[in-house]
Amino acid sequence: MATAMPDARERARPMTREEKKVILASAAGTVFEWYDFYLYGSLAAVIGTHFFTPFPEATRNVFALLAFAAGFIVRPFGALFFGMLGDLIGRKYTFLMTILIMGSSTFIVGLLPSYYSWGIAAPIILVALRMLQGLALGGEYGGAAVYVAEHAPQNQRGYYTSFIQTTATLGLLLSLVVILLVQGYVNGAFEPSPALDAAGQPRFFADGTPEMWTPFQDWGWRIPFLGSIVLLAVSLYIRLQMNESPAFKKMKDEGTQSKAPLREAFGNWRNGKIAIIALLGLTAGQAVVWYSGQFYALFFVQNVIRVDSFSANVFVAWSLILGTYGFIFWGRLSDRIGRKPIILGGCLIAAITYFPVFAFLTKTANPMLAHAHETQIVVTVDPADCSFQFNPVGTAKFTTSCDIVKAALTQRSANSTTVEAAAGTIASVKVGETEILGFDGAAENAADEKKRFDTELNAALTAAGYPVQGVENPTVAKASHFFDIFSAQKMTVILILTYLIVLVTMVYGPIAAMLVELYPTRIRYSGLSLPYHIGNGWFGGLLPATAFAISAQSGNIYAGLWYAIVIALMTVVIGALFVPGGTHKKDIFAD
Repeated sequence: MATAMPDARERARPMTREEKKVILASAAGTVFEWYDFYLYGSLAAVIGTHFFTPFPEATRNVFALLAFAAGFIVRPFGALFFGMLGDLIGRKYTFLMTILIMGSSTFIVGLLPSYYSWGIAAPIILVALRMLQGLALGGEYGGAAVYVAEHAPQNQRGYYTSFIQTTATLGLLLSLVVILLVQGYVNGAFEPSPALDAAGQPRFFADGTPEMWTPFQDWGWRIPFLGSIVLLAVSLYIRLQMNESPAFKKMKDEGTQSKAPLREAFGNWRNGKIAIIALLGLTAGQAVVWYSGQFYALFFVQNVIRVDSFSANVFVAWSLILGTYGFIFWGRLSDRIGRKPIILGGCLIAAITYFPVFAFLTKTANPMLAHAHETQIVVTVDPADCSFQFNPVGTAKFTTSCDIVKAALTQRSANSTTVEAAAGTIASVKVGETEILGFDGAAENAADEKKRFDTELNAALTAAGYPVQGVENPTVAKASHFFDIFSAQKMTVILILTYLIVLVTMVYGPIAAMLVELYPTRIRYSGLSLPYHIGNGWFGGLLPATAFAISAQSGNIYAGLWYAIVIALMTVVIGALFVPGGTHKKDIFAD
């Protein structure tokens, strides 16, 4: 394969068969990395039962999600470290390191003994492995984007890098499909087993009934992790066949390589401002649209509008299948009209349509819940008693009566309005004509008051038509198997979710080519990785916690969308003013 391309006309030629093979191989390896990364998130609740065993269920889930969040938190640090290596030693060898770290960490999670075997060492090692995954992914994306862009013909960078953009969605889809297949097989072929406590002894419910685990909960969850060793072997083989990127080889041959890429990329205003513009004018908005359309949509369907987990996974999986080609479509179109108008246009359309689309999703997927929202619910509180319940790491405690009442209504997907009361007033909630007094979570009798409050609130919401826990809901969308989607209700749910995926593809399809074109070759890997991973790891990663806090504060299940809408609009404004246009015409070999 050519190591240098002498002129723009040569770089605009069609790609050779070997170059296409290299780029597709690179994308395939990145799919496997995303599969490994998202596998943990899809199984966080199950993992929590094995590695955070001594804690109550709610606390277990919090710690399991904290371990998941750790992977997002360290992604920018991986971007810095591996970005530096990519600009110093080359794209190919950095690629090999990231896939080896990611695949090995995932495989070890499948082997790791549970809490009742290794005690506190088990969750500590689990979190360490999760952080290694985050570091590896922080280096993976920038390398994939740069590697593909530097192989692609000049007039097709958007098209070829869009294959890299499909990898996150395909990795998520692959993890969901593998989990569904393994879960269905092992639960059908094997018998349930007793759930174990921290000492390895059987657990029992309060009434003396033994608590049971399905085979998947007990041991089957390990199979998708252990199976990743096959993907690791394939990925390593693929990447060992790759050649170094022609742009890096040309730079190295000419002796123009940076000796301190991090300092050059971020240590002076000329290059540093590019990172700020890329973050605020591109990746922040792209991230919240991406997370809203995939992860928050799945969370919203499962936890807000109360579709069961299996059905929600089926609907989202089908939307991913239907919408994934959008990455290719928008990437190809960006080669003709530019990256900037497509990315900012996607952010703007998302900001304008999110409220009506999510409301339509509720009305379609759970008509009973949508109808119940017509019942007026009024919360009467002392404003000084209320907190903004932003809790991204899951450790804060909200014990005032106002916080308890608002969180309870949010967790039950109820919409409410707030009325201010005199200082010192214990919060209360009125559902229709029924009034329920809240309680102080710090009081000595808080446990008894909680039982009383929950019982009264559930009864009032049930009477108002809310499908609370344990109440039969014949209107909710439900799929009995993967192909059980052929009804008007279920197809409409999938089409709504597909629309959200199309917006994801619009902002995400051209972003790799856009970021590559902002930086010169000598600092390209380092420069683009950091704003991408801060945008996606932090702006996107904070979306669920922020959305919940906003919804609880306002008393409206849709209010959390304001987080994504405001950031998307910020990106539209900053991007329109400061992000350069016409980068799709840039010769990235000339710098």
